[in-house]
Amino acid sequence: MGILERFEDSLDRMVSGAFARAFKAEVQPVEIASALQREIDDRAAVIDRERTVVPNIFNIELSTHDYRRLAVFKDALCTELGTLVKDYSGEQRYTLLGAPFVSLGEDTELETGIFRVRSEARAEVSAQGGGSAAVVGQPRLEAGGSAYPLVRAITRMGRGTDVDIRIEDPGASRNHCEIVLGSPIYLRDLDSTNGTFHNGERITEVPLVDGSVVQIGTTSLVFRSG
Repeated sequence: MGILERFEDSLDRMVSGAFARAFKAEVQPVEIASALQREIDDRAAVIDRERTVVPNIFNIELSTHDYRRLAVFKDALCTELGTLVKDYSGEQRYTLLGAPFVSLGEDTELETGIFRVRSEARAEVSAQGGGSAAVVGQPRLEAGGSAYPLVRAITRMGRGTDVDIRIEDPGASRNHCEIVLGSPIYLRDLDSTNGTFHNGERITEVPLVDGSVVQIGTTSLVFRSG
């Protein structure tokens, strides 16, 4: 059984057979699934011999009529589409920078039966050892709704396995940059290939202030002084 067939079968069982009766016209979920596969293939970017990076974030824009009809099964549909993205990427040996996420949205300018796929490859940021809980007054970096407390005298960031904050971004070097606690707190580039940016400007070393935006590859992190 192929990926699309498994997708239809899984979703149909999840909504107790209502799926087959509800979707006889307009945009079909299997059409969206097929479009996601094409989007993944079209946006695949070869980074090196071992990695071909593909999008992991997808927003499906639907007409008002189709959105309201599919919204009844929105959670189940998005979950199954996310599973399809993961399975298809695995079969094609593509690299996902983070967990797949699929959302449905409404575009009032679209006609019934027409939909649009927007995607991006969003890097996953993680702290070694799972990170620590932030405390009042503690400096930290924020990204994707998560906080990464700066608890070491020197916090290293990059794509390597021995850094303190790992950033799985194709534009990141293994040891990309570091943050040195002190007065002031400094951001320092570690001779990275693509450079470290502070508020849009490439830097070698710069003091951080509350709200400073640190960019590594396509990944942005906001510094909070605490």
